[in-house]
Amino acid sequence: MNNRTLAAAAICAAFALPAHSAVPADEAAKLKTTLTPLGGEKAANADGSIPAWDGAGLKGYTGPKVGDIPAAPFADEKPVAQISAKNAAQYGDRLSDGTKALMQKYPDSFRVDVFPTHRTATAPDYVIANTFANASRCKTKAGGLSIEGCHGGVPFPIPKEGIELYWNYMLRIESEAVEHGFKNIVVSADGSRALATRNDEGWNFPYYYKDGSPEKWNGKYFLQRFNTTEPPFKAGESLVIHDSIDASEPRQAWQYLVGQRRVRRAPTVGYDTPDFVASGANYFDEVMGIFGAPDRYEWKLVGKKELYVPYNTNAIVTAKVDQLFAKHHLNPDKLRWELHRVWVVEATVAPGKRHAVPKRRYYFDEDSWVLLLADGYDAEGKLWRTTQMLPFVVPAVPAVSVKPAAVFNLQAGTLSAVQFLNEENYRVVPRKPESYYTGDAVAADNAR
Repeated sequence: MNNRTLAAAAICAAFALPAHSAVPADEAAKLKTTLTPLGGEKAANADGSIPAWDGAGLKGYTGPKVGDIPAAPFADEKPVAQISAKNAAQYGDRLSDGTKALMQKYPDSFRVDVFPTHRTATAPDYVIANTFANASRCKTKAGGLSIEGCHGGVPFPIPKEGIELYWNYMLRIESEAVEHGFKNIVVSADGSRALATRNDEGWNFPYYYKDGSPEKWNGKYFLQRFNTTEPPFKAGESLVIHDSIDASEPRQAWQYLVGQRRVRRAPTVGYDTPDFVASGANYFDEVMGIFGAPDRYEWKLVGKKELYVPYNTNAIVTAKVDQLFAKHHLNPDKLRWELHRVWVVEATVAPGKRHAVPKRRYYFDEDSWVLLLADGYDAEGKLWRTTQMLPFVVPAVPAVSVKPAAVFNLQAGTLSAVQFLNEENYRVVPRKPESYYTGDAVAADNAR
């Protein structure tokens, strides 16, 4: 039996597994009482340091914007605490392994400025309605590698299993389409910085089409296309990616290389392949924290805890590039941290699978379901990598969104700043025809 036959047999076996049931109606009703419409705990925490959710988001914001990103929400606030290597033990229960490791590695410069917590996560009315419907209709299948009965909202607002948190993040709230530029910047162990690539990017999010439904949706949850403009030797390269809930073909990718003057399929754009868009400084599945199929791991739901996390980071997302970094990490004067309740999920390599990072721990926001922090451990169980996400509020959706990921290789002392929006223009736009997001369209545009 050849490898292709074995793979097909494995997929068939996965699809033979039973679907996980959605929650019953009486439990879904909590989304209209004790839970927020998106599934977070509505109440404040015990001491009030996490306030009750009020659903206001950034309604009424009139300050400066960069594109559709407000640049200065809560600009007058001061930190309520500053945490560094000197006092980290005092806050240890509320710090992730990766955050503590950065304090130990860079004791003279890395710190966490904790600001008052603002629960800015909200969503359009149609997303809230779909989230409530999803709670009773959305199910996992194929051993969790796919889903069914979902559309247009958080798929599992009352999660029971770790894999459901994965799907909540992959199907996090978006508009129908966005456009933006982005930069990938690599920071070497000596603190020197280099631009890996600068790119123009467009996205359609078919899962969030307002005229969609579970029956109409073809299972593709995003369509992505970008074109590299810098550095000169890479200018003109293009990549198109479709990600899908289809466990037998979760990702399709096409790449245009200027030197070859043709479009080719790009099957290695995923998992632990070094990310060539970032000069190989991170793995492809570390883009945006998680980027791709879940099948290499088993996903365990550990529980919920209160943690200091990057949040409402609009100020650093919209900062000038020369304000973005300290020597070895992001500029602590610009990076806002808050106390939030997070879901903790551990991903360990599944039997018969392989991955360069055999164990990962993910921290997901209870209110928006975006990923906030991630830690990666090597084969000996030692912390190896840590990722800081930069969630920002976009009233034009409205939602808490995320694109930039700061991926630290703690052993090598490097930092890969992936999909950073600084000095770019992030805009919510009408969706493009899906024919735009094809290899043929890229080939036609480059032939002109």
